[in-house]
Amino acid sequence: MIDHSDITDGQLREQIWKRTITLAGNMRLRIFGKLNCQSGKRMKRNNRVFFQGQEEAIAAGFRPCGHCMKSDYQNWKDGLV
Repeated sequence: MIDHSDITDGQLREQIWKRTITLAGNMRLRIFGKLNCQSGKRMKRNNRVFFQGQEEAIAAGFRPCGHCMKSDYQNWKDGLV
């Protein structure tokens, strides 16, 4: 997990381009989703964290976003994850 305040914009773009970062999460709400999610784009920089993958986010105690990851969210909600 990478805190948004610990990384520069250039480093962030480079890691996204290299696919080191694939998901973003809201530290306060404990929700993660795709980088292009409209809900995620509205969160404050101080609350934003980045993950390499879904396994890392779930291990950190985050749940999938109900907007951009509907099937993953439903599986989480049904207790399948």
